[in-house]
Amino acid sequence: MKMEHIEEPAPELQRSLKGRQVEMIAIGGAIGTGLFLGAGKSINFAGPAILLAYLLTGIICYWIMRALGELLLSNLNYHSFVEAIYDYSGKRSAFVIGWAYWASWITIAMAELTAIGVYIKLWIPALPQWVPGLITLVILLCVNLITVKAFGEVEFWFALVKVVAIIALIVVGIVLMVIQYKTDAGVASPVNLVSHGGFFAKGWKGFLLSLPMVVFAFAGIEMIGMTAAETENPEKVLPRAINSLPIRIIIFYIGSLAVIMSIFPWNQLDPNASPFVMVFKGMGIKGAANIINFVVITAAASSCNSALFTTGRMLSELTSQYDKPLVHQISKLSSHHVPSLAILLSAALIALSAVINAVMPGNVFTLISGVATTSFLFIWGAIIRAHLKFKKSNPKNDKFKMPLSPISDYLVLIFFAIVAIMMLFQVSTLISLIFDLIWFAILVFLSKRHSPDENLPI
Repeated sequence: MKMEHIEEPAPELQRSLKGRQVEMIAIGGAIGTGLFLGAGKSINFAGPAILLAYLLTGIICYWIMRALGELLLSNLNYHSFVEAIYDYSGKRSAFVIGWAYWASWITIAMAELTAIGVYIKLWIPALPQWVPGLITLVILLCVNLITVKAFGEVEFWFALVKVVAIIALIVVGIVLMVIQYKTDAGVASPVNLVSHGGFFAKGWKGFLLSLPMVVFAFAGIEMIGMTAAETENPEKVLPRAINSLPIRIIIFYIGSLAVIMSIFPWNQLDPNASPFVMVFKGMGIKGAANIINFVVITAAASSCNSALFTTGRMLSELTSQYDKPLVHQISKLSSHHVPSLAILLSAALIALSAVINAVMPGNVFTLISGVATTSFLFIWGAIIRAHLKFKKSNPKNDKFKMPLSPISDYLVLIFFAIVAIMMLFQVSTLISLIFDLIWFAILVFLSKRHSPDENLPI
């Protein structure tokens, strides 16, 4: 008797990410290495008014996330926000934003692997810079190829390290202020926030010029939108993670920076040193530099882990639109329900950072990273644009409505315009902005020739 061959269904993405994992992924996306190493530089830029810059940007980011949440929860079949952009802004916009987002995360991961090599050299000076980054990438690649649950668990613990470090700083700072601890710069007290030139010590100019630096510190918050198709009970988990964003920003950014400037007057902080190290040293904690070095390495590894997850899903989604067998094969899921080939291809490109660092001057590589980060202005703007079109098409939608929309949508876009204008007044950000405009112009041109057919689902 002839046996009938029954074709097994193709693997699909699994909703395996727990609520605690998604919330920590959101936290990890909002806290990067810049807070631990670059806080001194941002404080030096605007003085105590940097707190207001973070508060304002935090409100803007909350609105972005609410717009993103409303889009994703309107259709639980969306794999990412790019599918929503496809539906409400068209295939060419989705093509441009999708490939720009993928390329941005590839470059950011390359920069973070480079950073890991630099930080490890503090402990092992003789080790070639490219080795630690490559080892980290291989380990994280194995994690991402197992299951999405493995990725979520690793990211949970990476984010927890950052959270513990910040909470420790805040607690130590409060203790120093309560006991009126005397440092070389004076007595630890909240009065230091206003007693050295006032709250706006650098004037409104310093405040406005600090906005690009502050905005780019939040690059990655939208990554929670990449977890939509793999989140357990998304209608409950995503709103909770998004709504807790303002509290996280107040505690982690504003809280830590306020404590730092209360212990050490802002004008006596070294912009090239980590203020976290200064605070822990001030408490007499030995090995403060080593502790922060470990936290920063963890933060960089967390960013790389997120990059592998994001680039793998995005490349799988983008290639699934094409009917060419070789290209479409990239989008296939493994038996572990992950886009293994897309993850491997993304990892191979990220691994090129080892070669690039050997042949390309550091400032050029930094410039490329700056261009990638600046891309988030356009990516977030595209999310808001899609949300405006969604609201026009669905005026009666009441599922996780964005507060004050459409006024809040337009305020976000106006804020981005102000940030872009401020980028014109600094050489480094001006160069990044110019290169980004060229990069997006190239993608727009390519979208005319290589975007998929209109009838293909994204």
